Amino acid sequence: MSNPRFFCPEKLAPGATVRLPERAAHHAQRVLRMQAGDTLTLFNGDGHNYSGELIRVGKDEVSAKIAAQSAAQNESPLRVTLAQAISSGDRMDFTLQKAVELGIDAIQPLAAERSVVKLSGERAEKRREHWQNVVISACEQSGRAVVPAVAAPMPFSHWLGQPADFAQKIMLSPSAEQNLHHLSQPTGPVCLLIGCEGGFSPQEMQAAASCGYTPVRLGSRVLRTESAALAALAALQTLWGDF
Repeated sequence: MSNPRFFCPEKLAPGATVRLPERAAHHAQRVLRMQAGDTLTLFNGDGHNYSGELIRVGKDEVSAKIAAQSAAQNESPLRVTLAQAISSGDRMDFTLQKAVELGIDAIQPLAAERSVVKLSGERAEKRREHWQNVVISACEQSGRAVVPAVAAPMPFSHWLGQPADFAQKIMLSPSAEQNLHHLSQPTGPVCLLIGCEGGFSPQEMQAAASCGYTPVRLGSRVLRTESAALAALAALQTLWGDF
């Protein structure tokens, strides 16, 4: 068995004994069938991996003892916030999962005019928690030890009104006149704005442009929302990141 990785949101240090959270414990015990003495890696989002071994695998508790700490050193130098209009079905999960693998720094779900899924109140918070767990699972799989935060869903107009410290603001648009390679290399964080299945409305695109978002296109073909986000992230990492 390869050395599995689990997210454990506690203070971790060599020599410490920690109890795995319910989700990780279930996966270790019920899915991977791990036993006491099996090795594993824990991380809590601080950028380090903590290697150790299981010392107890029981019905009421799965615990591990940490042996060593090491810096992950696999974060991209390009910090990108994905401002993604909420898509329906499994599309949003897929987008966030792959965005984490591609090195995204933070995620802001947006409620756009053409978003099919409408979220508010307790339902919105439950969906945010679900998306955060998708992100955690992607970090476990991809080897990342920094966990991108998923912010609470926000109306598109409210997002534009928020103060933002981005060196480059990019909005994908199939009708834009320029491509990504026409842009200058950013000197700081980037925000990538992606529409939902029906794209942004003309009014939304105009509002974003007035707030400093540069419209760009990815080739001459129209991409689905989940394809657009991932293609753009891969292109950004190739141009300015660690690809």
